[in-house]
Amino acid sequence: MPKKKSTRKSTKKAQRKRPDTIKPVALYHDMAVYENFERCAPRIFEVIWSAQQKAPNAPRLLYFDVQGHRNSAGGYDRDSWEMIENFLPEKALPYLTELHTPLYSWKNKRRQDNRVPQEMHIGYPEGEGKSFWYDIESLPLRKREAEADSRRTPPSKRAIMEYLGVSEECLICWNSPVERAHVVPTSLGGSMDVRNFALLCREHHRQAPDIADAEAFWAWVDYAEIRDSGSKWTRAPEKIKSWVLSTGGRVEPLDRGEMSFLESVQFELRHLYGWTDDDFSATSWELIAEYHHVLDKATGRHFGVEKKASTHAWAYHVARLRLAAEITGRPNKTDFNLPF
Repeated sequence: MPKKKSTRKSTKKAQRKRPDTIKPVALYHDMAVYENFERCAPRIFEVIWSAQQKAPNAPRLLYFDVQGHRNSAGGYDRDSWEMIENFLPEKALPYLTELHTPLYSWKNKRRQDNRVPQEMHIGYPEGEGKSFWYDIESLPLRKREAEADSRRTPPSKRAIMEYLGVSEECLICWNSPVERAHVVPTSLGGSMDVRNFALLCREHHRQAPDIADAEAFWAWVDYAEIRDSGSKWTRAPEKIKSWVLSTGGRVEPLDRGEMSFLESVQFELRHLYGWTDDDFSATSWELIAEYHHVLDKATGRHFGVEKKASTHAWAYHVARLRLAAEITGRPNKTDFNLPF
């Protein structure tokens, strides 16, 4: 009887397979206009960590692009510049083999580190003070553009599309036709600068918050885009829908049922701002009074809609932060949680 051939040698050989012979994995992230630095950076690490889980130790090639995020001179704004100039080469490249951005392509001179952290907590740079988040103490106008142009009329949809780097579709659900939506309403000091506009369908325009904080507006768009992600695929072919489902996505809008106005506000406080049962049970007369103060000073009425759940949810959240700052003596930044 012939001797059975051992497979031990071939198995060991496979285990000793050199990393450069493993098929590389290409990763892509487009820094959307609604992503600021604090939301984009952790997502980069989520992509890298996920790639390590699905293809252990395979060489990773990250391709990074930017949507919008331009300053008045036409260059990159602070958030995108921080990603390209500092975060990606210093924090992300060690876990990659190659990094490609609109400004450069770098190869990791050392061996790719495969001990990828599952979570990346982003702190605020030293010396920046409150400029990275909304100043809840004075409730000022906070616009994304540092120097707005002096135009008196809104830019064309074409100009907004070119700035955002998108087609004429809603940023949230990809439906059309779209409307020009102010990020900060003119009633609160918002400009006609192209950077102060988003393209939204009529329904999402009517839902968007009317607030003095541009970054909170974009955080809401980010939240709504994830919340309503299923609506993007309603008109897609069945083959595409099957692929979306296989990747863990949704092909139908999130069913929130028939919610009353207060239920909608509560839903947003839970899912965007991370409120818990304890936060709701701690509601007091002081919080109600502070909420009305924020409403009067830092929100407005826009698009002919009296009640917008998103506007009121933001006012409640900022009011709670203001009260907490009075108790602790420390200002709080506004946090945005996107669990969908």
